[in-house]
Amino acid sequence: MRRATCAKWGAYAVAVALVATACGGGSGASRSGVVSASWGDPQNPLEPANTNEVQGGKVLEMLFRGLKRYNPKTGAAENVIADRIETKDSQNFTVTLKDGWTFSNGEKVTAKSFVDAWNYGALLGNKQKNAPFFQYIDGFAQVHPDTGSPQAKTLSGLAVKDDKTFTVKLNQKFSSWPDTLGYSAFMPLPQSFFRDHDAWLEKPVGNGPYTVDSYEKGSVLRMRKWDKYPGDDPARNGGIDLRVYTDNNTAYTDLQAGNLDLVDDVPAAQLKNVRADLGGRYINQPAGIIQTLAFPMYDKRWGRPGAEKVRRGLSMAIDRDQITREIFQKTRTPATDWTSPVLGPEGGYRPGLCGEACEFHAAKAKQLIKEGGGLPGGRVTLAYNADTGSHKDWIDALCNSINKSLGEDQACVGAPVGTFADFRNKLTARRMSGPFRAGWQMDYPLIQNFLQPLYYTNASANDGKFSNASFDKLVNQANAETDQKKAVATFQDAEKILATQMPAIPLWYQNGSGGYSDRISNVALNPFSVPVYNEIKVN
Repeated sequence: MRRATCAKWGAYAVAVALVATACGGGSGASRSGVVSASWGDPQNPLEPANTNEVQGGKVLEMLFRGLKRYNPKTGAAENVIADRIETKDSQNFTVTLKDGWTFSNGEKVTAKSFVDAWNYGALLGNKQKNAPFFQYIDGFAQVHPDTGSPQAKTLSGLAVKDDKTFTVKLNQKFSSWPDTLGYSAFMPLPQSFFRDHDAWLEKPVGNGPYTVDSYEKGSVLRMRKWDKYPGDDPARNGGIDLRVYTDNNTAYTDLQAGNLDLVDDVPAAQLKNVRADLGGRYINQPAGIIQTLAFPMYDKRWGRPGAEKVRRGLSMAIDRDQITREIFQKTRTPATDWTSPVLGPEGGYRPGLCGEACEFHAAKAKQLIKEGGGLPGGRVTLAYNADTGSHKDWIDALCNSINKSLGEDQACVGAPVGTFADFRNKLTARRMSGPFRAGWQMDYPLIQNFLQPLYYTNASANDGKFSNASFDKLVNQANAETDQKKAVATFQDAEKILATQMPAIPLWYQNGSGGYSDRISNVALNPFSVPVYNEIKVN
């Protein structure tokens, strides 16, 4: 969920020292039917259109239901509140809602709930990070211009017909658009959100199987089962206590000690022992996640003409096979494109599309870097957030591989940033001077989602600020294509530009990993590597 890049990756937490009672067990685990799970404070308030990273996305998955939801097993986009979404031309859509849906405060979920929420998310002045997800709705340029002030406050492409029906006009054909509507940015909002925004942010109100009970930033967010939830996927437990950890090794230790029920990010240092520690309570399955190193293309040293040789050379200096085998114990697979194997060939995954740029060739790596003018300043620094132990291990391994390939002990060094919040703030402010840890956890299972949000000009998760007119043109063409096979092929043509320019280095595809206590059962991860919280049972 959310997004990632990492607007959506890893154990996102804040630098807060937690006492033992706040690390997993405590009052949460002792309450009947409540599951305690590891978590990290989200970067932004829990507004659907303002949450584009994993930790906030976990909460929104429990708090909201939208027109569609992605099947927890297959990832397929399935109708939830939508009764039907109809179109004759892949550009004009009529959305009809099911009866019986309400928010937890008693308000009905109507067409206006969606239209008002989308208009709010798109409007420039509301500063919502997911605003670009509305860019295909007619009138987006007027409510969210690239420069200057908005010329309108609402999207001209949205119209409420009655309580159960609204229409959407896109500014171009987009045959797969309905399949994007399970993403959190498209969730409905109650009128209480608009009447008293500050109060809503203090205690968000949604229409999902859980409600927010309380939130102590830096400590715990308590979610509780909503007994009147109208959907067919109610919570099978009494609630979830999401407990903040600044170190996933500590979370794992608490799990072993019986002070925590669930972790969904097993630290790399524990992978050698996790099967012995947890047995059948260890989960390791493919997920729609890719880890990358992104470049600050806004820095002239990295974005100048010719620097693409340096970027490609660095990619070829990395021995992905050795790192995934030794550091990650085969819970990662070397990446050979910018998507994920969970998409399958029909969904756009094409192994080997990156070509030799994603293969380990030490001699050629050294040659390319030299031809490209050498490493800026003679050294490359790899930035990562240091508030979790798992990133340092593989960052060090990357640098060791690069140093060995280039024959220089200090050609590459890690550059830790204190907390995830600090790390994200540096990205937002464009203050990175070298490559940085990035990655992507899919919002919806389409190749478009692995490419457009990250590499399209000014896209929501384009933290490196890569911009290429040919790439943008191909993405636009693919989105407008009504034939799925042709659309996928066009997206892959856009991907080939990434292989040439290398704005981000594909490292590996990640499996979802997790572990749980014998106190709970029926635990699974969805294709996004997020626990299916509502299905967990307390024994």
